[in-house]
Amino acid sequence: MNDNNAPTLGRREFTHAALAATVLAAAPTASATVHPNPPGIKIATSYRPDPTGDDLLFLNQIGVEYVSLSSTPATANAASFTKMRERYESSGIKVYNVGTAVGPSGILHNMPEVTLNLPGRDEKIEEYKNFLRYCGQAGIYYTTYAHMGNGIWSSGRAKTRGCDTREFDIDSPNARGYWAGKVYSPPLSNGRVYTEKEIWDNYTYFIKQVAPVAEEAGVRIGIHPDDPPAPILAGVPRCIFANFEGYKRAMEIAGSPNVGLCLCCGTWLEGGKKLTGKDPAEMIHYFGAQKKIFKIHFRNVSAPLPHFIETFMDNGYYDMYRIMKALRDVNYDGIVIPDHIPHMGPAGSPSGSADPFVRASLAYSIAYMRALRDRANREAA
Repeated sequence: MNDNNAPTLGRREFTHAALAATVLAAAPTASATVHPNPPGIKIATSYRPDPTGDDLLFLNQIGVEYVSLSSTPATANAASFTKMRERYESSGIKVYNVGTAVGPSGILHNMPEVTLNLPGRDEKIEEYKNFLRYCGQAGIYYTTYAHMGNGIWSSGRAKTRGCDTREFDIDSPNARGYWAGKVYSPPLSNGRVYTEKEIWDNYTYFIKQVAPVAEEAGVRIGIHPDDPPAPILAGVPRCIFANFEGYKRAMEIAGSPNVGLCLCCGTWLEGGKKLTGKDPAEMIHYFGAQKKIFKIHFRNVSAPLPHFIETFMDNGYYDMYRIMKALRDVNYDGIVIPDHIPHMGPAGSPSGSADPFVRASLAYSIAYMRALRDRANREAA
């Protein structure tokens, strides 16, 4: 920890080989269900759960094939999820997932109660199990989970090609974590320093309970990387989903065909290969070959830590075609969505889904992704 209370970036070596050997994956149960996807890389986007006719027309016009939706405590049930799915299907667009799990108590994603073993943990886990059951009952067979204990970190806003975007400088006195209306501040966001063993034990406690429910419901869980993937932030280690070895061990502990990765390429690029151990294409070749990658967040950043800004896909430090080619190499059949799109338009312009500047940002991103996918498919033919 330096003088301005920003977290340090020293990488710890993993010392848990003996422990890992004792918690390797158990064989999946005979009742495990994984619903197959149609072949091919699918172009998708996050979108509202209650689209207007104009929304559906727009998505069809720009070539969106699948959507990732959100919910609220009031709509987190099988009947509402079914209604959302049927609404999109009526226009020829398929619902791939309800992206952020929600229950009666609120968001079931980046839950400090689960990550840090705080009061209410078991209640949150039970709500999450019910959420998985609702997804399966509604015919929606994927959801994303994240295991961060103190939010997504930012130090302010910046400009990329004149567009507003997120910035993170680990040495900034303004560095903070944000999630679900809470702000997490250094030096100790949760009052003390947590050990890596605690984070691993808490993950194991969670995943061993929810994986069997996911198998019974036929729902895949893709685990999102820690954003940003610094080794520790404000006393909370990011030792599992911030590097290749952590993911590898986490998948072994889960031991389920229904537990895999939501690979956010932008988050992974924030860490850079020095911290994460493998770049996005290498992650895809390893985990994608095992059919453990279920969803891709397609975004780019200006540079790895300690300082980055989010950029357009074609404007960061990584060649995004390498990602699309790697997906084609492993015959990936999940969705690829734009994520954290820089907001086009003048300062203060609206941000709703019908705003022309928001639509321009999305259309630009979808077109770029479709072009890269089509190139990868042609070159593989």
